[in-house]
Amino acid sequence: MNSISEAEKEALKNYLNRYVVFDENEFEIFLDHLEKIEIKKKKFLLEPDQVCRAQYFILSGCLRTFYFNEKGIEQTLLFAIENWWITEHDSFVNEKPSQHYIQALENAELLKLDKAKMEALCLKVPKVERLFRIIAEKTLIASLNRLQLIFNLSREEMLDNFNNATGPFAQRVPQKMLASYLGFTPEFFSMIKAKKKKKGE
Repeated sequence: MNSISEAEKEALKNYLNRYVVFDENEFEIFLDHLEKIEIKKKKFLLEPDQVCRAQYFILSGCLRTFYFNEKGIEQTLLFAIENWWITEHDSFVNEKPSQHYIQALENAELLKLDKAKMEALCLKVPKVERLFRIIAEKTLIASLNRLQLIFNLSREEMLDNFNNATGPFAQRVPQKMLASYLGFTPEFFSMIKAKKKKKGE
């Protein structure tokens, strides 16, 4: 197992304390239940028909969750970057085979918290359960807000909203994947970009 550096510990602690404040002993117990892993660019953390058995905190890198629709077209559901957790919730919670892929878009370093260790950790440090409840609530709110934008904004407005919300992050994601996340075809996405470039935006 790769050791967790002091800088990585500090980054994790700062993240956790945004939601729930852990004392030093509680934080050390939290660390003891984590495993640091690496995943190479384009490799899969999870594939369909596998059961997702862990939550992953991203120390570095970018990952995405996607599936192939009935027409065989990739549909990106979400992206995740540094200081975010990623998992496949339905598979993780219900212990059933996933319908989705989780793929690294960059070389990534992750802290893995498997389900059995998470349950043991919640018994030792009850604050952890509150932490993941808050994270789940914020994830749900973000998903609902995204749906509202899809229903209410034009495609050009959706792209502007995404760029304003994420800043440089959009430059880290291949255009085809960003198009699929926003519900565009790559051709329509290119047309919007060309139109904005022509306007000098």
